[in-house]
Amino acid sequence: MPPIQTVVMAGGSGTRLWPLSRKQYPKQFLPLVNGETLLHKALERGAAVSSLPPIVITNEDHRFLAAEQLRIAGIEAYDLLLEPVQRNTAPAIALAALQAVENHGDPLLLVLAADHHIADVQAFSETVQKGAQLASAGRIVTFGIEPNRPETGYGYIQAGAPLEGGFDIERFVEKPDQATAEQYIEQGGYLWNSGMFLMRASIYLSELAQYNPAMLTACKAAMAQQAADLDFVRVDAQAFAQSPDDSIDYAVMEHTRLGAVVPFAGQWSDVGAFTALADMYEANEQGSVHVGQVESIDSKANVVMAKDRLVVTLGVEDLVVVDTDDALLVADKSRLQDIKQVVARLNEQNSPLVDVHPEVARPWGTYQVLDEAERFKVKRITVKPGAKLSVQMHHHRAEHWVVVKGTAKVHVGEREMMLTENESAYIPIGEVHSLENPGRVPLEIVEVQSGSYLGEDDIVRLQDRYGR
Repeated sequence: MPPIQTVVMAGGSGTRLWPLSRKQYPKQFLPLVNGETLLHKALERGAAVSSLPPIVITNEDHRFLAAEQLRIAGIEAYDLLLEPVQRNTAPAIALAALQAVENHGDPLLLVLAADHHIADVQAFSETVQKGAQLASAGRIVTFGIEPNRPETGYGYIQAGAPLEGGFDIERFVEKPDQATAEQYIEQGGYLWNSGMFLMRASIYLSELAQYNPAMLTACKAAMAQQAADLDFVRVDAQAFAQSPDDSIDYAVMEHTRLGAVVPFAGQWSDVGAFTALADMYEANEQGSVHVGQVESIDSKANVVMAKDRLVVTLGVEDLVVVDTDDALLVADKSRLQDIKQVVARLNEQNSPLVDVHPEVARPWGTYQVLDEAERFKVKRITVKPGAKLSVQMHHHRAEHWVVVKGTAKVHVGEREMMLTENESAYIPIGEVHSLENPGRVPLEIVEVQSGSYLGEDDIVRLQDRYGR
């Protein structure tokens, strides 16, 4: 049997989990599962069945977030492909298949989404092994979830003739209405479409050549002009932009005669709504899920997620309440699919709340704005062990750094300083400076900015190890 190589698609935006999930910090990078991210858990699932380095596909904005998750997962060998523009799942998988053929011959590609949750990794691994038998024989295998309710938020797969370990695919079905979903459950033989796949890289490419040759041509051209950039593989943007925008379901699976579906009976979720996220926690006696500091009085069947302050519910039920540093969501459970309308309205207003998370990720760590007004801004900055901010200067602001935790190596002009807790440094306007964490624990500082202009674009980078 050919070796398995995991492909994790990590480019989604997760708008249905707003305000937790933002465009620049989407749900797959948030620590939602016992302090770990969904991407981290996907990498673990892949590692349980794969013997080859994983391929992670993401975009420019999320490249350092993905690289950090690979580091946390302890994965040293990997390919991190950057999509210059979004073109849906079929072209993304084509890039991965071309990379796999180039580096490893013709492995089986296990395609996973970075934002799914599967509780039982062992059961999933066993299901993948069943699919591997079919994939080794030339089938393009998808994994169907055995439904436990008439769900209208998922597409369905109707199983056809039985195969060894799975079934032929009779047809794919779009997301149904409630009555149709109930009919599927009563009739049987229907599975939720999980969006996970297993197939030989060469088989996928040959089927794509048959059913969408323009897509394959664009992807080949993009990969032919790839360039290495630090830990990333950049494909040619102009060539990739010529690819049709289509999912693997429409581009290949609905046309191929090689499709097969293997049922998976374990707990699975695409974490596409707050009720799905709540299923990952234990409900209390009133049927509510509370995360953070929550007090509930005469309330039931709620999902309440508090961050840094107390949230109190009084005499309410069937609500979702999500409190973040800069936004508060209060929604009826029955309207959660309409959160996309909220995001669309905020987009029309050019609100930064769609894109920017209160905690902003950078390749060296994170920062969060604690307070700001005219001519001053206060940030909390966390620098990862061994990381360094760029050597830089500002035309319009001075800065004052106070170390809260850890050790800071600071350059201000010609001076070099080692600062520890409660020690500080002042950086005048126009002075070249840098900040580095030489220690083994995260460095935390408070930065106070003052000046006539405090925008993030008032940074002149003179040296930067991250190539920005």
